[in-house]
Amino acid sequence: MGGSRVRAAVLTVVLAVAVALVGPQAATAAAPAVSSMRDVVPAPLTVKPAGGTTFTLRPGTPIFASGDARDIGGYLAGVLRRSTGYRLPVVSGSGPGISLLLTGADPSVGDEGYRLDVTSKAVVIRAQRPAGLFAGVQTLRQLLPPAIESAIVRKGPWVIAGGQIVDRPRLAYRGAMLDVARHFHPVGTVLRYIDELALYKINHLHLHLTDDQGWRIAIDSWPRLSAYGGSTQVGGGAGGYFTKADYARIVAYAKSRYITVVPEVDMPGHVNAALASYAELNCDGKAPPLYTGIDVGFSSLCVSKEITYRFIDDVVRELVALTPGPYLHIGGDEAHATKPDDYATFMDRVQKIVAAHGKSALAWHQVVNATPLPSTVGQYWGTTRSAPDVAAAAGRGTKLLLSPANKAYLDMKYDPSTPLGLSWAGYVEVKDAYDWDPGAYLDGVSESSVFGVEAPLWTETIATLADIEYMAFPRLPAIAELGWSPASAHDWTSFRARLATQGPRWEAQGINFYRSSQVFP
Repeated sequence: MGGSRVRAAVLTVVLAVAVALVGPQAATAAAPAVSSMRDVVPAPLTVKPAGGTTFTLRPGTPIFASGDARDIGGYLAGVLRRSTGYRLPVVSGSGPGISLLLTGADPSVGDEGYRLDVTSKAVVIRAQRPAGLFAGVQTLRQLLPPAIESAIVRKGPWVIAGGQIVDRPRLAYRGAMLDVARHFHPVGTVLRYIDELALYKINHLHLHLTDDQGWRIAIDSWPRLSAYGGSTQVGGGAGGYFTKADYARIVAYAKSRYITVVPEVDMPGHVNAALASYAELNCDGKAPPLYTGIDVGFSSLCVSKEITYRFIDDVVRELVALTPGPYLHIGGDEAHATKPDDYATFMDRVQKIVAAHGKSALAWHQVVNATPLPSTVGQYWGTTRSAPDVAAAAGRGTKLLLSPANKAYLDMKYDPSTPLGLSWAGYVEVKDAYDWDPGAYLDGVSESSVFGVEAPLWTETIATLADIEYMAFPRLPAIAELGWSPASAHDWTSFRARLATQGPRWEAQGINFYRSSQVFP
């Protein structure tokens, strides 16, 4: 009996060594299930599966990445090593293994597109620019089993379906907004959200840094903004704010995920935290108390005072110094306490301040009631498809970022039983979030005027990372697909099936997602 056990053990070792030496072709009789190339979210431009061909990741599989691709190779290795336990060396050159190449891609893929080829011997991602390689890496992750996203070592095999994907984005701007003003969310939470955005090829993070309930960014020339104005939040509590080092860390981390940070300082309304911090910003020279409720439209900067514009210039100057991206968001919504003529005068002047500091202004769509500069982008958040003033501005050349609240607002409840969120724009289930076309949504606005899409998440009721994830998933990938995938791929039945395959990945990542009956029956 003992000799039999020894012979069996030796035979097992010999077979294991043989499989390792021969490689992917030495498949066992029961071939492992592999993820389909057709399950990718957002849907790629073209998918050509190669039936019967697979590539298997092994402990010594090299990741080839040179020059500007090196950091992306290191990023990919870091993702794969934690779940596989494999060494996966990152080396220069190309060959059998995984290759990340900034050569050989068709120019038509542009700056963010890529081509991904999987054969039995190699996985090759080609792109014109590093952003395209990074996008291709996100697709590659979805071609591996869901357990690849685990933070602890899991058992393989790690098999990838063969074939080819060619991909590029539909819209230039694909964004998500996180409100850190109503409830403050610390750096760690923001970094986690950045990683989750990157999974679905989101390329802009809009941070709503200021509002009535809190000022969340340190400004050296006006220190009470954060020290006092950042000291509370909705419902009370300690609040908080980002130091300049904190903000720089967020910007740098986002950049490493090919995401551009867009900071927002909302004005002339939504400014109670600033007014409470500095009495001289009030027309009567009297500072109001700090505010912890959720009403809107009651506060306004004093647009007739010159100190208001010195204040704005200082804030813009300091933010611009920390923000390498081209945009700065100036708010402009729900300014009910500002007279219409004053609003137009104010927004026109602030746009020029932003331009003087070398940035383009983003603003909520009410900016069309002023005179948008050619560089200004209006962000539409209305709940109707008819907005004649916005359409007229688009006809004059103003580009639009679409965030219709009844489609794209991630803080809207899924249904009446949702424990978080609000419902003023209605209930937004996953199908509602997906079933609209940004290129043909607003009456009288052509796709050529649509700059992009964005999914805002306001935080009146959102206090933790788990809250953020519950409201963002699975709706965030729906908005991401509208921005990335071609209009021809827009199909709810297909999307619902593909989205369902993401559930096990979110479980492996520990994402607290809403199990919508529309997707996970």
